[in-house]
Amino acid sequence: MNKSDKNVPVAANPEEGNSRPETTQRNWKRWLNYQSVVKQVPFFLFLALLAVIYIYNGHYADKTIRNINRTSKEVKELQYEYIDVKGQVMGQSKQSELVKAVEPLGLKELTGTPVVLKDSVAAN
Repeated sequence: MNKSDKNVPVAANPEEGNSRPETTQRNWKRWLNYQSVVKQVPFFLFLALLAVIYIYNGHYADKTIRNINRTSKEVKELQYEYIDVKGQVMGQSKQSELVKAVEPLGLKELTGTPVVLKDSVAAN
């Protein structure tokens, strides 16, 4: 070993490099200088755009889920209404109910056999 080798600091691990605080501080200063920041502006804008898209996507998904839930409720209500109206129509279309419905009009239920009418002109 030479005399000059004694004064040179040796890193404990060559991969770590020099881990003195002054060197670390210089590295951060290198990252935070104006030119480096200006070089990174497009990347920061890209990240901002991704954040806006992410937020928009979340709001859009919430809105879509609300619309789906509202539509599902409307469909259920319409199904219940359909079943109710169908039951009313079935009840009103019974023969006994029809007789009651047309009685105020002066119509009565046929008690005899129906008479078949023939066209006398077409028969000749």
